[in-house]
Amino acid sequence: MWPELELSVPNSAVFDLHHHQYDTWFDRHPDDYLSELLAVRALLPWSGPALSIGVGTGRFAAPLGIGIGLDPAREMLRYARARGISVVRGIAEALPFADASFTRILSVTTLCFVDDAAAMLAEAFRALAPGGALVLADIDRASPLGQTYLAKQPDNVFYREARFYSGGELHKLLLDNGFVELQWAQTLTQPASGVRVIEPLQPGHGLGGFMVVRACRPRAASTGGDG
Repeated sequence: MWPELELSVPNSAVFDLHHHQYDTWFDRHPDDYLSELLAVRALLPWSGPALSIGVGTGRFAAPLGIGIGLDPAREMLRYARARGISVVRGIAEALPFADASFTRILSVTTLCFVDDAAAMLAEAFRALAPGGALVLADIDRASPLGQTYLAKQPDNVFYREARFYSGGELHKLLLDNGFVELQWAQTLTQPASGVRVIEPLQPGHGLGGFMVVRACRPRAASTGGDG
């Protein structure tokens, strides 16, 4: 069992306060949710120890078979626990796990809320075993839907303090923190006000509002030798 940290994280307070509104969004927008879930599923490896950073209410970790979830918002963790996830209260920039603890790490719409994105990625890198994969999904600021989010950001209770990244910016952040073998996918290409359907996955980034990237920690270097 991992220790629960005494946290005071300003960005988490809104999720504690509006936890029901957050969780029911997925029920009110099933096509968006399933488009996102399928996009993540396409890039997420299925075997090995796994962690969800910013697990929220467990809407992604639970159906994807990820058994451990970390989040700073206590009320969000209650939902995740009810969905069968072993929860840990903590922050992405200081993971309470040993080096190389996981072969798979998932993070969905978390990077935009952390205080230090580089520190979060460095911690994910540390907690991954060599050859392990980080699958990160977030709002693509450069996409049409991302621009809509930016325009409405001051009026959105959850995204008011968020910092959205473009795919290009995220690409650089991942490379700067040692990740390799980046693979991209995207979905939610329709306007926010448009008729929603479950969208097919597309490669790349910049068009879909929801971008997903799989990035790997390099495998351990060979020791060489003559034999």
